[in-house]
Amino acid sequence: MNSVLIGFGASLPKKRILNTELSPDLNTSDEWITRRTGIKQRYIASESETTSSLAVEAAKNALKHAKISADDIDLVVVATVTGDYTFPATATIVQRELGIKHGAAFDISAACSGFVYALDIVDSYIKTGKFKCALIIGAETFSRIVDWKDRSTCVLFGDGAGAVVVQAQETSLGVQYCKIRSAGEFIDSLKTSGGISTTQTSGVTMMEGREVFRFAIEKMNEALQQLLLDNNLSVEDIDLLVPHQANSRIIDKIIEESGITKEKVVVTLNKHANTSAASIPLALNEVKDELFKKKNVVLLSMGAGFTWGAALIKFSNNISGR
Repeated sequence: MNSVLIGFGASLPKKRILNTELSPDLNTSDEWITRRTGIKQRYIASESETTSSLAVEAAKNALKHAKISADDIDLVVVATVTGDYTFPATATIVQRELGIKHGAAFDISAACSGFVYALDIVDSYIKTGKFKCALIIGAETFSRIVDWKDRSTCVLFGDGAGAVVVQAQETSLGVQYCKIRSAGEFIDSLKTSGGISTTQTSGVTMMEGREVFRFAIEKMNEALQQLLLDNNLSVEDIDLLVPHQANSRIIDKIIEESGITKEKVVVTLNKHANTSAASIPLALNEVKDELFKKKNVVLLSMGAGFTWGAALIKFSNNISGR
């Protein structure tokens, strides 16, 4: 069995904030943010919008796109660092709201690499026959854990959710390769200022920008080159590259160092900013009408931990159900 991605969905908060609408107290400007990050706007959750509510809406849209019902789902995995509660898992809330009465649901925490980590886990489960159809959701209300007085971090992040339906199929298509890594010695470079066990609060995001920038370029490029080597591919064989949407300068550097054609790289951070674990599935949703016309699609991630990973997925118009 292979793990085939058959449906995509997304959900964004109602409130959109342009760079020009950010507080004057930040001493920033649209020109400064755009030049340094490529971000033009972000969506920010209201008090009534939560990580689970965004996740549920994205999941419903993915199920509709896949043309299946929630009854077909036997596994829900939510990648998030901003769950509704310390416990239970946000995935169990999604399970309840979708009316799924069977299977399993759990969250994973790998920050911006969360979606690729979740894909690796789900792919392993499907290939061993434990589950047949899964929802993978990256969902964040990251605005809850940024210091809105800190220009170096708050302008970078936004809220949102992206979801994919992954189905077991007897085919050569679907997930071909997925490799995840971490380097715990860098935990202080990107973390929150607190946590339940340390300060009894969630804390706010703290980041050593230069270290994160350097590491992201190095490890995402390294992961891409390893993927190509392990699958006997060249960069020309990639039809679409979907990197984590953190900073346009990181993406530009990956394009430069890898030699991939710029037109093959999906960039959505100008619309959404950095939505952490939601970043890649939101980007996939943006190009969902193109995906099934492609062959080799590569995902690249890097996040706090440091965590990083890469995945190779084969698509085709011949995927069952399309």
